[in-house]
Amino acid sequence: MADLFEDYRLGPGWDEMFGAPGMPRDAYEALHATLQPLSSVELRVRADVLARAFLDQGITFALKGVERPFPLDIVPRIIAADEWRTVEAGVAQRVRTLEAFLADIYGAGQVLADGVVPRRVVVTSAHFHREAAGIVPHNGVRVHVAGVDLVRDERGDFRVLEDNVRVPSGVSYVMENRRAMAHVLPEVFAATRIQPVESYPGQLLRALRAAAPVGIADPTVVVLTPGVHNSAYFEHALLAREMGVELVEGRDLVCVGNEVAMRTTAGEQRVDVIYRRIDDEFLDPVHFRADSVLGVAGLLNAARAGRVTVANAVGNGVADDKLLYSYVPDLIRYYLGEEPVLSNVETYRLEDPEVREHVLDRLDELVLKPVDGSGGAGIVIGSQASDEELAELRHRIAVDPRGWIAQREVALSMVPTLVDNRLRARHVDLRPFAVNDGQRVTVLPGGLTRVALPEGALVVNSSQGGGSKDTWILAEPVDTLSPVELVGIEPVDPEGMLGPPVPAPRSPDPGPEAGLVSVQQQQQQQSARDGEVGTDGSGSAAVRQRRGRPGSAAAAPGWSPC
Repeated sequence: MADLFEDYRLGPGWDEMFGAPGMPRDAYEALHATLQPLSSVELRVRADVLARAFLDQGITFALKGVERPFPLDIVPRIIAADEWRTVEAGVAQRVRTLEAFLADIYGAGQVLADGVVPRRVVVTSAHFHREAAGIVPHNGVRVHVAGVDLVRDERGDFRVLEDNVRVPSGVSYVMENRRAMAHVLPEVFAATRIQPVESYPGQLLRALRAAAPVGIADPTVVVLTPGVHNSAYFEHALLAREMGVELVEGRDLVCVGNEVAMRTTAGEQRVDVIYRRIDDEFLDPVHFRADSVLGVAGLLNAARAGRVTVANAVGNGVADDKLLYSYVPDLIRYYLGEEPVLSNVETYRLEDPEVREHVLDRLDELVLKPVDGSGGAGIVIGSQASDEELAELRHRIAVDPRGWIAQREVALSMVPTLVDNRLRARHVDLRPFAVNDGQRVTVLPGGLTRVALPEGALVVNSSQGGGSKDTWILAEPVDTLSPVELVGIEPVDPEGMLGPPVPAPRSPDPGPEAGLVSVQQQQQQQSARDGEVGTDGSGSAAVRQRRGRPGSAAAAPGWSPC
């Protein structure tokens, strides 16, 4: 075996590449055969090309104040087709369930009357917004995009770690990772049939258009961003460009008479669907934070009047609450009459005094999470915490038991990762993305795999020093595919790795009011949680691109990710 795998040790979790030392699993055979003859120098050169490509495109990550390329590991994660079918079914099942739950609690509230979920769990959630009650989307969809975080346990079974149905981020890295990996490991692509991911922008656009208000045959869709200072601005710009729609900020929109319009050089243009990447609290200063300069005054009233659709819907965050997460298996049975395809991680609800006492006696064995935490912030892994940290945690739980859940510490599965020019086992998780168009929940074949780079670390978030991997879903056997699905991946020119840089859109004329709000806007762009990279768990990628003038996004030259 080449020196890359020299001293490679199987870790405490399920090793996804090796079933036994030196024995790769079937899904990894082609990749293992490619890596085995490479020297550490050769693999490092390819890894440096990956990093340089991301740096040249402005995809950088700030860790402890230092800018560095967003960390993409050169060793992909591979999931077999039959395993993916289970993930796909389980994610779609949860999305359908959470859709039914959100429609219920912002409507009749039958699930509360039936006692499936205690009323106090919903009404005490920081993200339950009574302002959203009674708003019924045209096609019934509130969760247009979902990101469901999964882990593999010690037996290799996928389990759900949490749900993200506000404004989940990270899909841009799924597309960018694939584009980059196709150039640095072309020989593996030639030997492996991998399901593509480039269809995501088209799927998202179809779902957004399907959500348009009644009577709108050709809806105008926009992507609403907090602006260039937001950590996920790169993703906002990429999705707007790939969908061929406008990228706008709150100051580009106006709401009059429950009609939302976009300011353009040709005058105001009606807007029918807003794919917002702004958190609820900043979305409408009339109903939420009055000091917000990121949103649009009157937007919620326009949505209630059925004149505009906001995707994802306002108030979805109650379904992200980690205490509510513990009830999702019961909700699946209640709404769908089915057993959960994917199990939760074993979770303890600390409002119950007996359960709380049991947890407090075992703090050093469990993982404690704040119910509204994100980005790995606030998580305490008992086995790695000091006595002082556990004492402080004990006090915080006693003061606010509703604010915490406890979970069994899962030894996350491991994938070989390039560390110091050697391949070492590191823990990973997975965020698949699902799109709901009202007729079908489509799960993108892959997702964002995040990897904990420090040895033994279980927190995979980039804001905590983690990185990412390209996620390859193997295609179904040929005899099960349609002629369309048999189309393979086009050959890739290894010399064209870097390609043309992503063009920076033109900066707009800020208008006479810009000077009055620029400082406040920058502060809110930095602090708005937005469910974005850096706040919802996938890191705080800082991107050096400028936003485009309304009307320029669709026409801006660009490239298509692989």
